[in-house]
Amino acid sequence: MTILITGAAGFIGFNLSQRLLKNDNKVIGIDNLNDYYDPKLKEARLGILNSYKNLFTFKKSNLEDKESLKNIFLKYKPKIVVNLAAQAGVRYSLENPYSYVDSNIVGFLNLLEECRKNNIKHLVYASSSSVYGGNTQMPFIESQNVDHPISLYAASKKANELMAHSYSHLFEIPTTGLRFFTVYGPWGRPDMALFLFTKNIINNEPIKIFNNGNMIRDFTYVDDIVESMIRVMQKPPKKNHSSSLQNHKPDHSWAPYRIFNIGNSSPTPLMEFISSLEKKLGKKAIKQYLPMQPGDVPSTESDTKSLENWIDFKPSTSVEVGISKFVDWYKKFYNC
Repeated sequence: MTILITGAAGFIGFNLSQRLLKNDNKVIGIDNLNDYYDPKLKEARLGILNSYKNLFTFKKSNLEDKESLKNIFLKYKPKIVVNLAAQAGVRYSLENPYSYVDSNIVGFLNLLEECRKNNIKHLVYASSSSVYGGNTQMPFIESQNVDHPISLYAASKKANELMAHSYSHLFEIPTTGLRFFTVYGPWGRPDMALFLFTKNIINNEPIKIFNNGNMIRDFTYVDDIVESMIRVMQKPPKKNHSSSLQNHKPDHSWAPYRIFNIGNSSPTPLMEFISSLEKKLGKKAIKQYLPMQPGDVPSTESDTKSLENWIDFKPSTSVEVGISKFVDWYKKFYNC
């Protein structure tokens, strides 16, 4: 079966693509290789994927380009689509809001339209824990109301869930949205905390610690994300004939539609996370304490019981193990 992965040169997209290719799946990768962060890292990931010559095909394209997307679907005829292409980052949405509408809204609509026209068996797409926005009740559970986003990025991800539901209802396209919780690991994004912390500690530069360190995150190792996604891909949701317009939940309904949290369900205080990194590096960080940033939240914690019941898997990699694997990769990749 041919699988189309958007954002294939990105952090999660690369890790998922490589795992699928190792298992002899055919993967069509789409990425625009933009410069939101160092394109050289994306090119290095892509170089590894391109080594699977008979299984991997790469197309440089934006999801906003309807004609290009149409031609890719017509030529390669994928049966499963995984959408990981998006303008990422909460803080960047304050600087460049239009890029979030272009990629996360317009691009996602174009993808839904191609799924509709091409009889796709399952669309799996990245949502985010940021959709929980102003919620304070922990852990976050999929049945909670998520109508109060506190960043445009979060609003765009909530919009994706709503758009997917409408297409699942209207055209019976099985769609599954995955709310990722602070994903980290080898080949990670340079704009994320672990990457920035590691780089600055090694270079004897200060690390920025927001909300004066009073932050808690449900850090989730990338291999757990990939394993979860592969299992989800293999289990498209079905129409629920027992549900009705009056009897439904935020995470599922009468349509072939599901929403799942993917997190480690083991929230870690940021200062403990930094301490584990310092221990692995054998070096203390120079700490610069700063106030909370607009659009950010002090705590996240996932309830993943719904996911566990659906795929019989629970993400469980410890922060210590995950940090160790990341640092080993970082030192090898950057030769330091």
